Amino acid sequence: MSIKVDLFDKMTDGREVHKITLENASGTVVTAITYGAVLHSFVFNGTDILLGYDSVSGYVNGNGSFIGAAIGRFGNRIAGGRFELNGEVIRLNCNESARGCHLHGGNVGFDKKLWDFSLNDAADSSVTFTLVSPDGEENYPGTMQIKVTYTLTQDDTLRIDYYAVSDKDTVINMTNHAYFNPNGYNGAPIQNNLLMIPADEITEVDDCLIPTGEFLSLDGSPLDFRKAKPIGEAFDALGDWAAGGGIDHNFVLSREHTGNMVVAAQVVSPDTGICVECRTTEPGLQIYGGHALCENDGKAGLKWGHFQGFCMETQHFPDSVNHPHFPTTVLRAGEEYISTTEYHVDTVK
Repeated sequence: MSIKVDLFDKMTDGREVHKITLENASGTVVTAITYGAVLHSFVFNGTDILLGYDSVSGYVNGNGSFIGAAIGRFGNRIAGGRFELNGEVIRLNCNESARGCHLHGGNVGFDKKLWDFSLNDAADSSVTFTLVSPDGEENYPGTMQIKVTYTLTQDDTLRIDYYAVSDKDTVINMTNHAYFNPNGYNGAPIQNNLLMIPADEITEVDDCLIPTGEFLSLDGSPLDFRKAKPIGEAFDALGDWAAGGGIDHNFVLSREHTGNMVVAAQVVSPDTGICVECRTTEPGLQIYGGHALCENDGKAGLKWGHFQGFCMETQHFPDSVNHPHFPTTVLRAGEEYISTTEYHVDTVK
């Protein structure tokens, strides 16, 4: 195992953005940068399966796609940017104005921060990114200490460990917004990828992609991925199931938050034979199919359009703060928030 730190780029104000490279004995490589705690690349058998940019300006000026970034304090949407906590109405910034909601932490979420970092060069190499989110940031209560650790194991697993603690009662729902393409970031779009999700339900959403509070059975729906099928097959059949124009749905892995590690999804590229298995302790999995991707300055100068990558965002359910029967996202003062997600890569024989 090895770890390397390089200068990736500089911010417009001169602050340095570093790139941390983790490599295991089999030659699998994961890189991350200090801006946004972004997962920049995941190279397996010579194929990079993550979308990204070659400069920090790409991440700063991305078209709202949050490529590769650590997301917080609250991933996904909060209706109207409001919720009640301890009898008080909390009003957050609504940065997705078209839908009137708070999305992925607001105007300046964790994806727009320059994180500190430390290294751990043990049997499995890892980097821990740290951040302090002050009381009142984006109108969230409590000063929060956050850690996100990326570990590359010897068996080609990228593990993400999230940790947070706050000095006041608050809410939290962290995730990562990596865009995967097992065909390779410079390969064909993902429609031919075979996707399996062991979920019986999704959380129903309205026209603004806000949960209604109901659970919808996937029996007979185009979003039933309990048996692996090409992602494009679902795209073509969505009809009334389309969310925002494509797949942008929270799949219910469990109606409770047990904290147990479960398989959330598997995706296989027929082109490369690369299989990515997503495992998580979270109760939900947001699949975003990349139908709105429009990037002009991707890696190696590529222009990425629709379906060039898709997201497997492990999470609590969207708008959980306004649905008491959803797994809670409340973090009490002094309590620890702990969440783990793994992406294991292998080849299909």
